[in-house]
Amino acid sequence: MIPVEFIKLEKPEKARHCCLLAEEFFSRGKRVLIVVKDEEQGKVLDQFIWTWRKTSFIPHAFLHGEEDETVEPILISTGKNRDFGASVLIMAEPCPLEFIRRFEQACDFAELYDRTLHEESRKRFILYRENGFEPHMRQ
Repeated sequence: MIPVEFIKLEKPEKARHCCLLAEEFFSRGKRVLIVVKDEEQGKVLDQFIWTWRKTSFIPHAFLHGEEDETVEPILISTGKNRDFGASVLIMAEPCPLEFIRRFEQACDFAELYDRTLHEESRKRFILYRENGFEPHMRQ
């Protein structure tokens, strides 16, 4: 079963938590794919990773197309078709179940600060469990 960690967000700080997660998995030697909603969110996250913490260096690349190739261990993409050899998926945007199955581990967000987003994350939690994933809330 593929574990899916839900990260609780009390306020809209998804970019910050994407950086924390990317840094954590990078330090463990993992290759990470961060899937974003669109080009704008990708550009913002790409820039934020460079500046979010002065003591941190996270080698990454923003892939602008499905054909992009890079050796960077942290990848940002709008695509939900290729895993780019990553073992960890961070979903800044929900992804199809079949795509999630390509990874050893996935991270999703429980956006508690917004009633609609919170309810959507609850539905995804149930959907993952019903489809053979191992969802849990990160403590």
